[in-house]
Amino acid sequence: MIVLYILLAVVILLFMVLIHELGHYIAGKILKFKITEFSVGFGYPIFSRTSKKTGEKFSLRIFPLGGYCAFDGEEDDKESDNPSAFNNQKPWKRIIVFLAGVTANFITAIIFSWILLCTIGYDVPQIVSVDSSYSNPFKEGDVILEIDGTEIDFAFGGKYVDLVNEQKALAREHYKTNETDYTFDMTVKRDGKRVLLEDVKIYKVSSTNEDGEEVFSYYVGLESASGETPRTIAYVYDGWSGFCRSFEMAFGFAWTVLKSLWMLITFQIPITEMGGTFATISTIATMASQSMTTLLVLIPLIAANLAVFNLLPFPALDGSHVLFTLIEWIRGKPLNRKIENRIHFIGICILLAFVVIVDIIYFVGKLF
Repeated sequence: MIVLYILLAVVILLFMVLIHELGHYIAGKILKFKITEFSVGFGYPIFSRTSKKTGEKFSLRIFPLGGYCAFDGEEDDKESDNPSAFNNQKPWKRIIVFLAGVTANFITAIIFSWILLCTIGYDVPQIVSVDSSYSNPFKEGDVILEIDGTEIDFAFGGKYVDLVNEQKALAREHYKTNETDYTFDMTVKRDGKRVLLEDVKIYKVSSTNEDGEEVFSYYVGLESASGETPRTIAYVYDGWSGFCRSFEMAFGFAWTVLKSLWMLITFQIPITEMGGTFATISTIATMASQSMTTLLVLIPLIAANLAVFNLLPFPALDGSHVLFTLIEWIRGKPLNRKIENRIHFIGICILLAFVVIVDIIYFVGKLF
């Protein structure tokens, strides 16, 4: 069965690559660029076909490490008089083509976020019971929708930490301070209506950590004397509301990716937490085996990941191509094409080596 999940993971990853390259391809076709090959994957071609009408070659290659949409004259080292050559097209047209792949990935993240919000929804905390020993305005069955005017979202957005845990309700890192009388406003869904609860009180809880140090957490007093805890329910949006919220969710995924990259660069998280292509396939397969719901959350996250990663101004990535083209546009003439191509070649070699290394580190870390 695990083989089927791995195959599913490979298909999902190839689908994301296909969407990215389709973005380049469609933009190129609209702007009348001459395309020589459209390929998903690298290495030996498993499938290849050339269109008799356009002369374009379509390929599926053995390694699902990426893909490419090759344009006529794109990698020429010298200036060419060929009017159809990629480098002879106007800079703004080339920038649109370079950004089209990223745009396609982000649109994919929005679409799958929309599907998720309107079909499965996401978990929000619901009040199971109310302890009368606490002073609070809640009623049983309340569904918590907003805190201080901010809608509860997936943890991926980084706004809420341990929003509802197994023992207490609404523990937030933001409120773990020395303020003992902090209050905030909360919006709940009660009997089908949105109700604003003002000045909800935070209660201070003292505990001792593993080092014997006293630490404080702050909770909303919702736990009953019988030990019942708040539960979560799936909050499903209607079509239009889900569509509007899907943009926020997709941007949240993208922001999470950016923060993760920054934390990696600044050594706030170890490199063992990263993974390359095969680690990604392993993660997708594991998620699929656990729950298709979890997989549906993972798909827009992967799409946003590809969008953000390809926007980085690192040689060989779309972001660097945009940067070089902008420099050419400002200067009024291109940089040395031979040097630029070498920079991109070195960049792709570094990226491939990095992917292999982080995959090795990832799987070795799993063994020990």
